[in-house]
Amino acid sequence: MTDDELSLLVSTGLQTLLTSYRISTPLTSMDLLLALISSRPSAALGHTMPRLTDLPRVEKVLEALSSNWDYGSIQLSHEGGELHITDVHVGSPHVLEAINPRKRKRAPIDEDADSAAGNTPDEISSSNGENDSSISMNTPLGNLSKDLKEVYAILQKSTAKGRLLAERFRSLNGGFEPICTYITKVDCAKSRSEADPSNLPNPPFCNLLHFRPLIRPHTDPSLGHCSYLNTCYSEPTYSQSPSITPFPPGTGARVSLPSGLGAGGRGKEKAPCRYLHFEIDWDEKDGPLAPNDGWRTQRIKKPFKIELGMGPNGRDMQMLPPQWINCDLRRFDYSVLGKFHVIMADPPWDIHMSLPYGTMTDDEMRAMPIPALQDEGLLFLWVTGRAMEVGRECLRVWGYTRVDEVVWVKTNQLQRVIRTGRTGHWLNHTKEHMLVGVKTRTDAAGNLTFPSWVNRGLDTDVIVSEVRETSRKPDEVYGLIERMCPGGRKIEIFGRKHNTRPGWLTLGNQLGQDQIYEEDLAARIKARYPERFMSVSGQAMITR
Repeated sequence: MTDDELSLLVSTGLQTLLTSYRISTPLTSMDLLLALISSRPSAALGHTMPRLTDLPRVEKVLEALSSNWDYGSIQLSHEGGELHITDVHVGSPHVLEAINPRKRKRAPIDEDADSAAGNTPDEISSSNGENDSSISMNTPLGNLSKDLKEVYAILQKSTAKGRLLAERFRSLNGGFEPICTYITKVDCAKSRSEADPSNLPNPPFCNLLHFRPLIRPHTDPSLGHCSYLNTCYSEPTYSQSPSITPFPPGTGARVSLPSGLGAGGRGKEKAPCRYLHFEIDWDEKDGPLAPNDGWRTQRIKKPFKIELGMGPNGRDMQMLPPQWINCDLRRFDYSVLGKFHVIMADPPWDIHMSLPYGTMTDDEMRAMPIPALQDEGLLFLWVTGRAMEVGRECLRVWGYTRVDEVVWVKTNQLQRVIRTGRTGHWLNHTKEHMLVGVKTRTDAAGNLTFPSWVNRGLDTDVIVSEVRETSRKPDEVYGLIERMCPGGRKIEIFGRKHNTRPGWLTLGNQLGQDQIYEEDLAARIKARYPERFMSVSGQAMITR
């Protein structure tokens, strides 16, 4: 894409996105670029799609447009190494000049007397139809007084602590590949050729991610897409999921898929799904599967010289390999585990539905010895359906105060919001909730005290991520928790093999042989359960 084409794309795209209310100010240049990519305005202009690596070029275009933009005016600011679009006014400068002529000279005003009367010079100017600029009468920011504009600019600036935290926890691999709205290369090429038959593009399809349909002998394309796509129970990849416990070797038994009503072979294990399924359509000639975001992979050369956001262990934190204990969580002695800074749990709530796993009653959940795991810290509790009320009750019983809530919006393989969830009595559930609780500790005045080592204000409370196997939660939640509490001891309860990760201790009944790297923890388990077989620091041993 040439510089002129990119300038035209940014100029027209910014005007279109603002007038259609798809974006609003203030926003960063990266937010604008992502909006331009997702809205695909270049297809209508016959241009190629911009990529994330074009960010420096987009910022140069914005700098040029801030001094001369055909559609209005743009105000920019630089903060923390990023370019921010603080305010945009859309409208013809000539029309605005006719509507809002230049100010006439007026007699001096006694500001003190005028303020006592309740009017300021700005208010008098406004009442007479006179404004400082054409922007002031057309945008919320422009209607503010000079003092309020200064206050607004100060509020938009991040604090030194916020900038340091954002720099330390910046994503090292934030690249993604947008998906073409036409899904397949054939439909994409057909749409592009119909848009301009006289000028056929080369290649015929766009450079976004595409999928190819999986046509099997039993597939009936006329039925359309499977509602569950790659999470369909009849898909071969689903039976290979780490969420499904395999049978012991040598038994000759095959994987048993869940039974019940629904699409995708549920209730009919031998009847495959006849709906369309997809896989990524990528060839070597299409180029790299993901963009090379060199501007996002800048690592910090020197650590900060102040103790900021280092977590409960400060600089001395040590990231241990994944640890797990296979046990019956209703009967295991939690006192041998010690104390943790973070607890995450995805309990098998009884939501009064047929589920492919065992559930626990409300009384069993209330009796869980969660309080023994923490004196101070955070609890992240996944809930859905009727468990949203039961989960809040459990927080109170366990001695926690709910301080926030994270919502996971589920998307399917094609990155669209799922329309057929596997839970829900009245509506199909396309989201799940994760309650955030803090261990209830109060000061002498009775006010709730928060852990001083928690980083607050780094992330949002919404995760948009693809749904995978049954009960598998998005990987993004671990990054969110790690940024809130870097280092420290973390435990996940009701986990499976795919949940194990460095820095975490996972408890579940489908994990296989125990693996422990904390020697003191292994000693406590050995003393409490001498018959257990475990692997300690990579060396398997039988505790006696």
